[in-house]
Amino acid sequence: MKSRKLLLMGSALGATLVVHAADWQALPEKPSIPADNPQTEAKVLLGKTLYFDPRFSEHGTLSCNSCHNVMSGGDDNRPNSIGMHDARGERSAPTVWNAAYYSSQFWDGRAATLEDQAKGPVQNPIEMGMANLDEAMSRLTQIPGYKPMFAAAFPGEANPVSADNAAKAVAAFERTLVTPNAPYDRFVKGDTSALDAQQQRGMNTFAELGCTSCHAGANFSGPALPLGTGFFMKFPTYTGSAYDAKYHLLDDTGRHQVTGNAADEHMWRVPTLRNVALTAPYFHNGSVLTLDEAVRVMAKTQLNKELSDAQVADVVAFLNGLSGEFPEIAMPRLPATPDHSVIPPVDPHRQANLAK
Repeated sequence: MKSRKLLLMGSALGATLVVHAADWQALPEKPSIPADNPQTEAKVLLGKTLYFDPRFSEHGTLSCNSCHNVMSGGDDNRPNSIGMHDARGERSAPTVWNAAYYSSQFWDGRAATLEDQAKGPVQNPIEMGMANLDEAMSRLTQIPGYKPMFAAAFPGEANPVSADNAAKAVAAFERTLVTPNAPYDRFVKGDTSALDAQQQRGMNTFAELGCTSCHAGANFSGPALPLGTGFFMKFPTYTGSAYDAKYHLLDDTGRHQVTGNAADEHMWRVPTLRNVALTAPYFHNGSVLTLDEAVRVMAKTQLNKELSDAQVADVVAFLNGLSGEFPEIAMPRLPATPDHSVIPPVDPHRQANLAK
């Protein structure tokens, strides 16, 4: 990874600008790989298959990809994802693209690693709705095609079919979900035509306003830290604006719900800005529908600044330059269950009670 804290002369559309005042870093083409979960083709294939398989949800209707769509921006472009029984969570699904560069997972950082994170949604009653991981694994063992896939992914293990290994496989697949070589990356590496004049102005404005105090580093999500550390900032920092009520910014106390510490009230893991143009609506509750409004809200609530229309347009143009190159992903062929189904019938009485 190349870091450039310098005066970078850019020439775009006939304009010559100076981009400065920040430690600009290109995205590494590959994230760090934990020693206890090395990447292999067999493991990534298993993880991708599990990621797309809806049979590990209560009614067989939701997969990881349902809320974190890798055929798009890695989320579902909804304020709140739709889970089992039409349940809605309080928080917007974060993108899975470049999640491998975080030092903690979820909006509140409650999972230290991708492996830890992968176990959560399956057994969450308002997400995939399985009672627990044992129930999910019981279904998996009824699908004959998974056994050889686990054996290939975890060779030498006496009993490779386990929840821990399933989580490791999903995490291995997610570590392939990176989007390098955005126009910004090419610009930082020296291609001064990669960002146009407006984007370069926006890059300057982004730094001069102080946005890089939080959205720093190669992933625009803060400095690289040891796993489980997380980089958290208070949001909103400056309360009292009309945005607090308009967008319900204070309703959810964030990391405080995990730790119970008063100091963690309204603390959030800083989200990546990579591909942010593709992941509307914005913020932890998906309350802001457009990127230009999100920029205005952030300037006011985090920096106590009100931006001109020109400043907003320039910053939005720069943020569009953070959309990277997406790898081609072929949909996996899910292992079949010849002559039977692993999805139990829906209890109509339970459904009726849930609808009340």
